Amino acid sequence: MKKDIEIPKVSDVYMAIVKEYNKEFQCDDWNAYIINNKNVALEMVLIVSKGYDEDKLIETAVLRHKIEKLPANSYAKVELIQEELFKLTNFFNVTFFEGSSMYDKKYVFEKNTLKEGNLRIIPMLNKRGILVK
Repeated sequence: MKKDIEIPKVSDVYMAIVKEYNKEFQCDDWNAYIINNKNVALEMVLIVSKGYDEDKLIETAVLRHKIEKLPANSYAKVELIQEELFKLTNFFNVTFFEGSSMYDKKYVFEKNTLKEGNLRIIPMLNKRGILVK
C-alpha cells in the first residue's frame, strides 16, 4: 500500500535562515524563510521545525506553521530563531500541494553552520543568510 504512494521530488523550493536588522527592537534577528522559486503557487504549505543534538540528547519543542497559499516567485517568513539554537542541528520539514500533487522535503541546517562567516546574499530576499536547497 505505502509503496503505491508516489511523492514527487521537490525542486525550486528552499529554506533560508537570514540575519536582518529589526528596526522595532534595534537589534539583529535571525529569521527562517521559505522561498518559492517556482512559476506556480504552493497551496496548504505545512512546516514543522525542530532543533536537536543527538550527542547531548538535547531537543527543542516542535513548532508547526501553515501558509494557505505561497504565490509563485515569492517568499514568507516562517519563524524567528534564537542564536542559542545554532549549536543544534535545525530542520524544517515542508509539505505542500502543487496542483493535485503533494510534495514533501526535509531541509537541514547542520549544527554550528549558522554563523557570520557562512552568510551569502540570497538573491530573492536580497539579504545575507544561509540557503538550503
